[in-house]
Amino acid sequence: EECELKIVEQEKEVTVLPPKDACKCHKEDLAKALNVDLQTGLSEFSVLQRRLKHGWNEFSVENTEPIWKKYLDQFKNPLILLLLASALVSVITKEFEDAASIAMAVLIVVTVAFIQEYRSEKSLEELNKLVPPECNCLREGKLQHLLARELVPGDIIYLSVGDRVPADLRLIEVTDLLVDESSFTGEAEPCNKTDGVLLEAGDITTLSNVVFMGTLVRYGKGKGVVIGTGENSQFGEVFKMMQAEETPKTPLQKSMDRLGKQLTLFSFGIIGLIMLLGWLQGKHLLSMFTIGVSLAVAAIPEGLPIVVTVTLVLGILRMAKKRVIVKKLPIVETLVLIKNFPASGCCNVICSDKTGTLTANEMTVTRLVTSDGFQAEVSGVGYNGEGNVYLLPSKEILKEFSNVSVGKLVEAGCVVNNAIIRKNSVMGQPTEGALIALAMKMELADIKDIYVRKKEIPFSSEQKWMAVKCTLKNEDQEDIYFMKGVFEEVIRYCTLYNGGGISLSLTPQQKAFYQQEEKQMGSSGLRVLALASGPELGKLTFLGLVGIIDPPRAGVREAVQVLFESGVSVKMITGDALETAAAIGQNIGLCNGKLKAMSGEELDQLAEAELSSTVKNVSIFFRTSPKHKLKIIKALQRAGAVVAMTGDGVNDAVALKSADIGIAMGQAGTDVSKEAANMILVDDDFSTVMNAIEEGKGIFYNIKNFVRFQLSTSISALSLITLSTVLNLPNPLNAMQILWINIIMDGPPAQSLGVEPVDRDTIKQPPRRITDSILSKSLILKIFMSAIIIISGTLFVFWKENPKSGITPRTTTMTFTCFVFFDLFNALTCRSQTKLIFEIGFFRNRMFLYSVLGSFLGQLAVIYVPPLQKIFQTENLGVLDLLFLTGLASSVFVVSEFVKLCEKRCCRRPKHTK
Repeated sequence: EECELKIVEQEKEVTVLPPKDACKCHKEDLAKALNVDLQTGLSEFSVLQRRLKHGWNEFSVENTEPIWKKYLDQFKNPLILLLLASALVSVITKEFEDAASIAMAVLIVVTVAFIQEYRSEKSLEELNKLVPPECNCLREGKLQHLLARELVPGDIIYLSVGDRVPADLRLIEVTDLLVDESSFTGEAEPCNKTDGVLLEAGDITTLSNVVFMGTLVRYGKGKGVVIGTGENSQFGEVFKMMQAEETPKTPLQKSMDRLGKQLTLFSFGIIGLIMLLGWLQGKHLLSMFTIGVSLAVAAIPEGLPIVVTVTLVLGILRMAKKRVIVKKLPIVETLVLIKNFPASGCCNVICSDKTGTLTANEMTVTRLVTSDGFQAEVSGVGYNGEGNVYLLPSKEILKEFSNVSVGKLVEAGCVVNNAIIRKNSVMGQPTEGALIALAMKMELADIKDIYVRKKEIPFSSEQKWMAVKCTLKNEDQEDIYFMKGVFEEVIRYCTLYNGGGISLSLTPQQKAFYQQEEKQMGSSGLRVLALASGPELGKLTFLGLVGIIDPPRAGVREAVQVLFESGVSVKMITGDALETAAAIGQNIGLCNGKLKAMSGEELDQLAEAELSSTVKNVSIFFRTSPKHKLKIIKALQRAGAVVAMTGDGVNDAVALKSADIGIAMGQAGTDVSKEAANMILVDDDFSTVMNAIEEGKGIFYNIKNFVRFQLSTSISALSLITLSTVLNLPNPLNAMQILWINIIMDGPPAQSLGVEPVDRDTIKQPPRRITDSILSKSLILKIFMSAIIIISGTLFVFWKENPKSGITPRTTTMTFTCFVFFDLFNALTCRSQTKLIFEIGFFRNRMFLYSVLGSFLGQLAVIYVPPLQKIFQTENLGVLDLLFLTGLASSVFVVSEFVKLCEKRCCRRPKHTK
């Protein structure tokens, strides 16, 4: 029992080792710190004790709110609360139809928003998908196949090709181990891992004897001790940062909140004014309160939230056709702000991860230099074999051995190679995959089969080269060696160079020429490999140099150029080295070729205020971690920018969530990045961001068109009733007629404005400030202009048709129909804020035509159908009456179109003068 108590006490002392400490430990010290025998592993008793302290190797999402509470939270929106208050008042005043229609509008809006947001809030749960479900673990001297969640600190893990690393491990044995950490660090090239002790711990990307949870074993095998599980792993650091990060409110949400509050104040102001006037006139206080509240209900545009929601949903469906998936409704409109607005002094930005976003994360040979001076460039990206090899400067397409020197260089790269390409993906080292893809472009991919491999000298970080000893099949010839590696090491084994298929003596001048070419290729961001062949090591024939890079995706350069011309600042954030990042930056035309770079270490040294002013001028951030990405985005947001972040890896997840718009890659993106993002580019095409911006801008202008129509109608109806109350006149409209105008008439025409096709010229409109309300000064003036015309015209008809004997059914019918016709003509001119009806076309928006026609026929039914005449207290009108009303009501359309024409002329004149 005492022994058991001691063991328990020992188990309690075992703590998680941070990677930067573990990398400096010798194997014996590591075993002692984690209290484990490296030959037999942990006992089951030790495992149970450690699990009590460290928990399971998984991420526990905090208890989330129940679904019903999330649904009820949607009702906290000020506009929704105001609508519910209006519905309640309608019930109290026995306006049950009004109450029912408002309640229905609220339910639709809340339900649609809830479903969208509920589906998008899974980013923390999705982190578990990247934790591998199984692994090979040594316990009690036996190799066991376990679930990854069962691991504890001190467990011994065996790794082989294709395995996902199940926890943070300190390696104790390795054999040619290459680990792909691109989803974690942004490094395109797999990291060469060792089991030696590091004297100094640098950044996590430099810890060569540590592998991290969620990364992928590309080549070789290894054995390691678990030093961090679950939230105590580096992966867990990302998890905790994501948990702490809140998705910011979009500008549209802020605008709608402001509008809701403004309408609330306006409504209470109206109630107060009416009650005060009534009290001064000696009227009954309770009756005046009822009238005031009824007027406030009329003032609220209950169609506003539902049309905004429907407009955004339709925009999302249009974007889906363009291969862009939007997960949250309001995020669409935020795209409007991804434009530079000099007057506001804010630099709106797209921050992009390099590996897998701007580039394809597929190593590709782009340049060849043969030993006898031939140069060739290679087209095509990735491992599909599509593309050609062009001899420079003639641009002649090379196949097989049409140029002997190039053919021999490509042949060597194919033979001294362990990679296999299947279904356009590489099995093995990506650099070797690039050489196989090059051979496929030259139609030499099968040349490997004519050789029988006798021996392989594997690549190591010390010797920096790999060689194979081969002989030709079915031929009794001497053996031949093929070698590839870094230039400085390969050239030491060469005494000859290839000159058009003939081996010539290698001179110091030739070596100097090769060295110069190698430096030039390296400075342009290429990873340079040298290739040689010959009968024995030390007497090889130098064949030439191959330049490899993870190149930009097709269309990225054009997209960056368009964004730059639109005033958008594109910034690259990568874990790669400066040379590689700068080469890609120059290639895609980042910052118009004027590059300024900053490392992750330099970021750490800057104070918060200094960082905000500095990051705006930097176009490339290299050697960065997830924390750096978050720092950059926060600094830009503090500087007043609206930030979009594109990325595909685990290391991008936190930044994607904290950005105003997180954009993930659909094919190459990890589950975590897709769930953290607001948008997903289905085809991983960076250029589709432009389509999304265009749609977002168009949607915003459609919402503005709707708001203009909705508010001008509501203000007109409110003013009519207010004026009649103030002037002690009879009501020009009865309750059912107001209901028809307020609910039925504002529905179909208003909603059809939300589906107006996106006008291409709208994209060229100057973007708005982040702080601007959806109700700009120009829009407010146009709203009041339309309202004044509608009020004046309707009051004129009311005055003209009002006999001295008192109000009659004809009076209310003429006034009512006049208002409805004004409404329809107002909707027609609200289709565009800047373009005349003849420019946008009558038949472009068919839904609008159908809704206006339906409303017109509905109005005729109200006038002429006997049962409806009784409900609405109307009577038949003559043809001349309808023509008179149509002519008068068209005035709101004519005046609005004339104002647009004047605005166009005023805008043109300064340009002409200039």
